[in-house]
Amino acid sequence: MLQGQLELLTVEGEGKRFTAEAGSGHAIVLDDAQGNGGPRPMEAALLALGGCTAMDVISILRKKRQQVIAYTVELHAEQRESPPHYFTQIQIKHRLRGRIDPAAVRRAIELSETKYCSVSAMMQHTTRIEHSFEIEPVGEGEPATVKPADSSGDSAQGGKEEHE
Repeated sequence: MLQGQLELLTVEGEGKRFTAEAGSGHAIVLDDAQGNGGPRPMEAALLALGGCTAMDVISILRKKRQQVIAYTVELHAEQRESPPHYFTQIQIKHRLRGRIDPAAVRRAIELSETKYCSVSAMMQHTTRIEHSFEIEPVGEGEPATVKPADSSGDSAQGGKEEHE
């Protein structure tokens, strides 16, 4: 059984900032749209989905001995216009760098989506979740060492592969 506890931090005024502590002892601050102390609850839910699938995918790729040297997950979500503002559609883009077989990534995403990611399993009932991925290969002779991801989207080798 999982546990959690929330404690109101903004006792005075209209603020809705809470410290949220998980049963594991880890804590985050949650805030509303008027505050600036932490993510809103729906942002935290979106990040939970991204974290869940990212942890599944990297675990599976490592078991398949894929040489992943950089991995970023981008999330874009649309919400229902009227309350409750649940997610209606989420796009998840996996950006990887290294010596990686596209079939291994495709299978890792499929396993996360259909078998392992509990957050995805909960959201699938109200949300259309779409995955895509991009692989930036490491060039021949280039060491497979960890480097920061290039946020511009340009590949030094010009060899990115995009997959839906």
